[in-house]
Amino acid sequence: MNDFWIWFSTGLQHILDWNGYDHILYVVSLCILFSAAEWKKLLVLVTAFTLGHSLTLAFSVLGILTIKQDYIEILIPLTIILTCATNIYFRKRLDDGGQNRKVNYRFNYILALIFGFIHGMGFSYLLRSMLGKEENIAFPLLSFNLGLEIGQLIIVGFTLLLSVFLVRFTRIKKPDYVLFISSTVFGISFLLFVQRLNAL
Repeated sequence: MNDFWIWFSTGLQHILDWNGYDHILYVVSLCILFSAAEWKKLLVLVTAFTLGHSLTLAFSVLGILTIKQDYIEILIPLTIILTCATNIYFRKRLDDGGQNRKVNYRFNYILALIFGFIHGMGFSYLLRSMLGKEENIAFPLLSFNLGLEIGQLIIVGFTLLLSVFLVRFTRIKKPDYVLFISSTVFGISFLLFVQRLNAL
């Protein structure tokens, strides 16, 4: 149980650590379009992201897939920028409730899966550095990934609570706060992208 907690808490702290805020910003931008009543659709979206990053996390740790860390660090803010741009583009359709909304979600599911591959590589660098030459990697891999998932759900829960608060206690319309939050996250991520690009 001690070993499980070490790996689990490492994964949990890694995604919730504000020093690695790029992952936090991505999860926020991923679920800001959704309301609490749409938790089932959001669950599918988060599952797509989880599937993507779990696969590349496993492949990277097993040595099947290797990509230079600098490239992944540049791609991560790009995933946030593109997700925010998608939110801004689709925000006016939030009240349609028709076919357009379903198309939006399908597009977001595909993006979440693809971007999950990139974030999984980002998660893998810490885990690989901690594993060293450890022979049995299945248990640490599973425990670390569970920690990531719980941390991810905490961020999702916080974002949904923010959505509920804004809808119930302010006069701010959902398309407006989606625009504000997505634009803010877009700006932060763009600066992060430029910084990392210049650091190459």
